[in-house]
This record gives sequence, C-alpha cells and structure tokens, in this order.
Amino acid sequence: MKYFKPLLCIALMLFALLPAHAAEEKKEGIDLQGILFGHIQDSYEWHVTDIGGKPVIIHLPVIVKSSTGWHVFCSSQFEHHADAQGNRPGPYGLYISGSEANKDKIVENIGGQEVRPIDISMTKTVMVLFIDAILLLLCVLIPARWCKKHKIDDPAPTGFTGFMHMFIMYVYHDIIESILGKEAPKYAPYLLTCFFFIFVANVMGVMPFPPGGGNLTGNIACTLFLAFCTFVVTNVTGTKEYWKEIFWPDVPTWLKAPVPLMPFIELFGIFTKPLALMIRLFANMMAGHAIAISLTCLIFVMYGIHAAAGVAMVPVSVAMSIFMMLLEVLVCFIQAMVFTMLSAVFISLAHVHEHEAKSA
Repeated sequence: MKYFKPLLCIALMLFALLPAHAAEEKKEGIDLQGILFGHIQDSYEWHVTDIGGKPVIIHLPVIVKSSTGWHVFCSSQFEHHADAQGNRPGPYGLYISGSEANKDKIVENIGGQEVRPIDISMTKTVMVLFIDAILLLLCVLIPARWCKKHKIDDPAPTGFTGFMHMFIMYVYHDIIESILGKEAPKYAPYLLTCFFFIFVANVMGVMPFPPGGGNLTGNIACTLFLAFCTFVVTNVTGTKEYWKEIFWPDVPTWLKAPVPLMPFIELFGIFTKPLALMIRLFANMMAGHAIAISLTCLIFVMYGIHAAAGVAMVPVSVAMSIFMMLLEVLVCFIQAMVFTMLSAVFISLAHVHEHEAKSA
C-alpha cells in the first residue's frame, strides 16, 4: 500500500492527458482481441509503445525463400497499414496476409493462391529467445567463473554470485536430489537448465518493456520443445524394467493378451506425460498475460460506455493490475519449479529396477 497512492496518481494523470481524438476513438470501441493477441502472438516486428499517436517499433530481419529465391530484408519494408484486402504489401511480391488461413504470416500470390515461402525470419519470439539465452548464460557463467577461481573452503560469495549459488543449491537439493536421489548428479545439468531457462523467460515476459515483454513460454512451440526434451531424456535413459512394465506389465494375462489393453494404456501414458508438461506451462503463462492486459483494457471499455465510468474504473483497474503482476511474478517461479519437479519425477519413474517393481 506504500506505493499504491503514487501509482494511482500517475495512472490518473496519464488518463487525464489522453488526447481528445484518442478519447473519441475509445468511445467508438476498443479492439480487445487485437490488443490481446497482438501481445501474445508472434510477429515480424516488436511494437514497443505509441508516442503522440505514432507507434514505436523495433523492426526485425526477414529471411525467406520464395519462388524467386532467398531474400533478406528488414520488416520495415512492409506497409504499416493494411490495404483493402487486409494485407500488408512488401518487397519481392511478398506480403503479410490478413486472411484467416495465413493470418499475419508472410505469403506470396502464385496462381491466385496464397503460398507460404520457407520462412526463417528473426521474429519477436526468436529475438526474445536469444535474449533469454544470453541472460541464462550470464547467470551460469558468472558463478562458474567464481567457483573456478576459489577453493571449496573459501568464504561464501556475496552479491549476485552468492544469490545464484543459493538459488542453484535450493533447486538441486530440494527438488532434483529429493526426487532422483543418487542419480541426481547425472540429470542435474538438464533439469537445472530447464528450471533457469523457464524462470528467466517467465520473468522477462512479465517486464512490460524491451528487452522484456516477449511471451516466450506463452508460445506453445517453446513449451512443446521443452516437453519433447523431457520426453527424450525420460525414454532414452529408461531401464529394461521400465519398458517391461509398459509392454508386459505385472497384471493378469487376460489384460495383456489377446487384447493388449494394459500395454496400450501404458504406452499412451508415455505421450500424455510430456503433453501435460507442455499444456500446463503454456496455459498458465498465456492466461497470466491475458488477464493482466484485460484488466488494463477495462478502463477503456468502461470509458466507451461513459466517461465517468472510465474514470471510476481507473483505481480499480490499477489496483487489480498491480495485484495480478505481483501474482504473476510468483507464478513465474512456481511454473519453473513445477516443470522441473515433474520432469524429475518422470525420469525417476523411468529408472525403476526389478526389485523395486516387485516390491511395489
């Protein structure tokens, strides 16, 4: 509550300074869906903010192979405003489509049909991925450099290095080692990488300004890859007893043959585990961003109904947004911890031995 009044005053001042034409536009209506999905979805440019009615945009490199060959250019060469068909024309016969099938994707028109070229552009999500990877390397290499220069009986580090030591040891001892036991050192590098990559990506996504603001873990392609990595590590390193319990479990024979009911269920479970990891992380992070943006948009929605209603909604929306952002910071840590913990559990279940299976 110490900082609530200053923040509320700032919000009221900003609302009062809205230009008249902007207020008229809000009365006509606000594109909530466009604002929401504009933040969550990937794009070929990084929209930072609007100043004086003009957008501040970081244009990103476009790398595509169309029917006329490879092309490398800046996304600023696409028109900022869409044409009558909802497309944004660009160079080399390419354009950003406004159709439902290829919404906001680079396409070219061949024989009256929209065709997507080979696209390896540096989109917003890709740039955020590189930024998060660099931050993760710094978080790892700085403490590693200290450890390399000091002996084990030296005084404990302080500052950022000391914080990272404490953080790493907490994740290792309380999450990884408590689940995997003696096998913890073998899988700790992968699980620690998962934890800190997800945590850094989550925190950077909460930041409302570059280099933050990118909803990386709210992109299902990112969570799919992370879940796929856990799937590979779990099943490639699984023991013989683990696979035996899948294809020939210790149940009555009529449940295994001639209809392989239990083997089918067990085999299906191999794929549902990483699927649960993917959906849980994606849904939680995307929902958090969506709720935070929706709470802010409530001001303009109510202002579209009546000016007094919009002014009255400002303190409510600001208070709810602050609470939601603080909760989102907590969720950043929780989701990283849950993904790491479940990955460790799945790996542990794949390392069951014969005597453990019989005793169970």
